[in-house]
Amino acid sequence: MFVAKHKLIISIILCIFIASYILAGVKNVQANPIGVSARNAVLIEQESGRIIFEKDAHDKQRIASITKVMTAILAIESGKLDEMVTVSNKASGTEGSSLYLQVGEKMKLEDLVYGLMLRSGNDAAVAIAEHVGGSLDGFVFLMNEKAAEIGMRNTEFANPHGLDDHENHFSTAYDMALLTRYAMTSEEFQQISGTKVHRAPGPPGERWDRSWTNKHRLVTGMYSYATGGKTGFTKRAKRTLITTASKDNMNLIAVTLHGPDDWNDHIYMFNRAFQDYELYNLLSKGTLKTVKEPFYKNKVKINRDVLYPLTSKEREHLKLNISLLKPEDTWDNHENIPNIVGEVSIVVGDELLAEVPIYIDKSKFKNESFWSKFKNIFTIFVGANYYD
Repeated sequence: MFVAKHKLIISIILCIFIASYILAGVKNVQANPIGVSARNAVLIEQESGRIIFEKDAHDKQRIASITKVMTAILAIESGKLDEMVTVSNKASGTEGSSLYLQVGEKMKLEDLVYGLMLRSGNDAAVAIAEHVGGSLDGFVFLMNEKAAEIGMRNTEFANPHGLDDHENHFSTAYDMALLTRYAMTSEEFQQISGTKVHRAPGPPGERWDRSWTNKHRLVTGMYSYATGGKTGFTKRAKRTLITTASKDNMNLIAVTLHGPDDWNDHIYMFNRAFQDYELYNLLSKGTLKTVKEPFYKNKVKINRDVLYPLTSKEREHLKLNISLLKPEDTWDNHENIPNIVGEVSIVVGDELLAEVPIYIDKSKFKNESFWSKFKNIFTIFVGANYYD
């Protein structure tokens, strides 16, 4: 039995680099970009979700056709990409940018998603919504359900295309970055978003195929590190833009709203980030060898590599704090031990950047002899205090 009667916290501070002083200004580790034309902007690192640059990123605004990122990912996740979609009268008559779909025409859902993302077809958005959601209202319900799941707290969707036909259709630069980060976990979305040209069957009775070139100029050659994204424009929202970019294994997501010079805004933010930040592997997936406390030694692990973007100055003042629960009396039966027994906190100066859960490998207890268990308990009993 363990002597402990309640939970305490083990704090093991690992100083990656020890500095003689804490750099003034380290507390505010997120920089504001200078000279960005957009009213609202954000740049995040895809793996960690860290905000690198931001400018009024949580303001609710109209978002125009970058709405279609949500429409695309819902279509992909529906599992219906190989199904044929019949174009309705409502879809064919949708205003704005169009694939010029004809009433009654049948097109593969996958091709519609390409047309949605590359040419920003509003008719494709309605056809997708009706097929996947059963109706426009049904699909909008799915959009808002997914937004809540992702954590888009300042977003409400009212249509699948972003046209200004509803007042309750809005989001933020940050929420749209969250959505894009989620969407980029899909290989199908990555493929579609980053495609420069896609061909699809032409209208019924025609012998020619449709050919759609991506409207996103950074993707089609203006910026060599661009990997995908979505353009948008309405009279009320003005120019909106999402771009993903990758260099030296660091993947970034930029979002701007109401950006008159958005192409250059995105290039500027990407270049600054690629220059100032590097993606570090702070801890590797697997057993935490640094934990020496007898009960946990060689039994606790993290389930993924801890990758995080840092500047060189931040790297000098980085700390990883490992916090673990103190074992309880009931844990003499290892099945009573919770699966998550602590966390790794990433700290720069006094700024908490991220937390990663620590899991326990219960199978390690099955191979532990009675004497080994007794020795661990005895070590704690005689006063080897790991919990202060």
